Amino acid sequence: MHFDTKIAVLLRDDLAGWQRLNVTAFLASGIAANPDVLGEPYADADGTGYLPMFRQPVLVFAGDRDVLAAAHGRAVARGMPTAVFTADLFATGHDEANRAAVAAVAREKLDLVGIAVHGPRNAVDKVLRGAVLHT
Repeated sequence: MHFDTKIAVLLRDDLAGWQRLNVTAFLASGIAANPDVLGEPYADADGTGYLPMFRQPVLVFAGDRDVLAAAHGRAVARGMPTAVFTADLFATGHDEANRAAVAAVAREKLDLVGIAVHGPRNAVDKVLRGAVLHT
């Protein structure tokens, strides 16, 4: 199936395994805040209900600090829905502290370890220029 939009997570390429998973989960939750990207709830054959998930794949990319900073700048300049995760968030323990940690730093000084974007395929591709699919 072809989708007109793309959901992408871009991770800094020097993160530990647990950090990559944690950052990806948090960033995906930011994109999921837009109900338009979610499908219908699931149910198994026994009628047990499950939460809806994204209607399309989430592609995960990696890049160094420069690639991440450039992608962030392009996403912001294009006004794309963007979620951010900074290195400071590894030391916080809840949403209020997370938001305060991001709010304390100017955009150009954020120590980004990941971003997530959602938008038209070609626009997301342009934002992610220089990144590679995560392996």
